[in-house]
Amino acid sequence: MRRTLGVNTWVWTSPLGDASLLRIAERARGIGYELLELPVESPGDWSPELAAERLGALGMGARVVGAMGAGRDLLDDTFRASTQAYLRHCVDVAVAVGSPTVAGPFTARTGRVWRMGADERAAAIRVLREALRPVAAYAAECGVTLAIEPLNRYETSLINTVTQALDVLDPLLGSAEAGASGIALALDAYHLNIEERSPSAAIRAAGAHLAVVQVCGNDRGPAGPDHTDWGAFFDALDDVGYTGPLTLESFTGDNDTIATAASIWRPLAESQDALARITYDFLTDHQLQRSGRL
Repeated sequence: MRRTLGVNTWVWTSPLGDASLLRIAERARGIGYELLELPVESPGDWSPELAAERLGALGMGARVVGAMGAGRDLLDDTFRASTQAYLRHCVDVAVAVGSPTVAGPFTARTGRVWRMGADERAAAIRVLREALRPVAAYAAECGVTLAIEPLNRYETSLINTVTQALDVLDPLLGSAEAGASGIALALDAYHLNIEERSPSAAIRAAGAHLAVVQVCGNDRGPAGPDHTDWGAFFDALDDVGYTGPLTLESFTGDNDTIATAASIWRPLAESQDALARITYDFLTDHQLQRSGRL
């Protein structure tokens, strides 16, 4: 099965703007990518209409991701309403650029970790479900899916594994069709490598609820020359019938804010272009080999 390959603009820059979007889109298209993953860090950073026009001219698709930075937290009374408004804005952006999904760790501020007892955790889960419910309904009305991403233990203490995600989101997931209720799962190979005993088993557990897959090497560098068992990873995607894109999510260390947020303390490849190109070449060759065409 050949899946569309995409790349997140965070590989090169943060925050994204109109000028950098065009520059990165042309660079990514030159490597071979057919899709650009577009972060909405702050509403208004870039024009969705202009992005749709420019990507369309390049023959590229778009996927939208959100960012749960400072001031965004569905578990905090102070920030819940504004975070819900932000997520609705992300849905509107997705509609404008033709993205069927908005993916991200839509729970608490990324990096907010705290130890919870059973009662506190149960209370947090109840709050999260109720906070997500109206946003999920809005997304479903717009034909967009909010794909909730489990993060590793150093970035959140609420949803680290697929099992936890399924438990927390169960009342919102609806039918077995991914995104039918406006809620599904986004899985990132980096977090799977840290938190799951078996990433492939976790993918199978997500099953039909899997709507977004992000990839990178186990160290956040290029996919391919790393210790990930990509054969097992692809087998699991095939088994659950995932036909969506594979998008490279990694980060540049040249921007102080993003380097600190993503803990990028050293170069992950010879250059950011090399990181994107190595991943593209590996995923392309791997898919061709699996299809028997190489």
